[in-house]
Amino acid sequence: MSIEVKIPAVGESITSGVLSAWHKQNGEFVKDGEPLFALETDKISTDVPAPGSGTVSIQVEAGQEVKIGQVVGTIDEKAVAAEVRTAPPSGAVQPQPVSLETSPAKNETLSPAVRRLAEEEKVPVREISGTGKHGQVTKADIVEYLEARASQPGPAATPEAPARPPTSQKPAVEPGSRSTRRKLTPLRKKIAAQLVMAQQNAAMLTTFNECDMSAVMALRAKYQENFQKRHGAKIGFMSFFIKAVVDALQAVPAINARIDGDDLVQNHYYDVGVAVGTERGLVVPVIRDADKKGFAELEKDVALYAAKARDGKLQLDDLTGGVFTITNGGIYGSLLSTPILNPPQSGILGMHKIQNRPVAVGEKIEIRPMMYLALSYDHRVVDGREAVTFLVRVKECIEDPARLLLQG
Repeated sequence: MSIEVKIPAVGESITSGVLSAWHKQNGEFVKDGEPLFALETDKISTDVPAPGSGTVSIQVEAGQEVKIGQVVGTIDEKAVAAEVRTAPPSGAVQPQPVSLETSPAKNETLSPAVRRLAEEEKVPVREISGTGKHGQVTKADIVEYLEARASQPGPAATPEAPARPPTSQKPAVEPGSRSTRRKLTPLRKKIAAQLVMAQQNAAMLTTFNECDMSAVMALRAKYQENFQKRHGAKIGFMSFFIKAVVDALQAVPAINARIDGDDLVQNHYYDVGVAVGTERGLVVPVIRDADKKGFAELEKDVALYAAKARDGKLQLDDLTGGVFTITNGGIYGSLLSTPILNPPQSGILGMHKIQNRPVAVGEKIEIRPMMYLALSYDHRVVDGREAVTFLVRVKECIEDPARLLLQG
């Protein structure tokens, strides 16, 4: 009997995706529940488990666009009976085949990002000592291996895949070619559609300010070591800005509202999205109930979502329901920008690079670590006075972090 392998539903609004990679080869045996293929949609990338045990027959090659419910392969259950008949006697040790992706000593499933990199670079993962949890091979392990292989030409580099810079994710370019054409990924299509929709459907305006980061930097330097020992997480800047945004949303509720048809929906909760850049594009996981969490919880949430985003393990629920977004272009060196709204939200805060600049402090000129802030907002919902008040409130909370504790 054969089991049909179908593309599962991964969200109400998602009708298609791209079958980005098969984790099993044609004719290979797969166990029930074992990751079978990777599915990329306009929101998430996820591994789809096998619906049964048996021999895989692939009907749709990797890289093809597929519809929800489409049959992409079959699993022949007859192979299960054959395996039972050929099983070794009790107590006998059966040698396990070593594949490219896994090692006999490591049964942990590779993340989609790591698996994809290993397949592209033809890396023998079994030869790498994983530094991740339970010895799992991480992306950093792959990159380190590639760097070592690149520095040792000859036997270290496999003939099928000559060593090249590990950070290169670009397709091969034919000599003399002036351009390369490839299909947009579902995520990139969604990003493009969202950005255009935000520009066309909102009266978007941006207001700017700057804040002195001295107080926050002094707090981090003073308490970083104790904080890390106690909570197992470092104090970053993002937790301060999340707290400041929540405080400002409470002070200026108009920012925490959105238009839905002919209605104005006022939110009374504080789920804040934090933009994360990945190899596939920008995603915005949502920190739930940010008003009820302390700095340690916020830092752990941010770190967790960032790791899940990089490994392609974000779920649909992780990306929906935010009321406001924070994006930090400063980590890439951006000094000033105008962030685009994340519909249907009415506001987005852009953080930027911290730069030492001369500023007037009282009657003196001092060098201070300054950051430009940008608030883009939907002028249909938010008036200029409210937008400026919101941004000034964020600035005051960052420059005097005691406000975040005393709510003053």
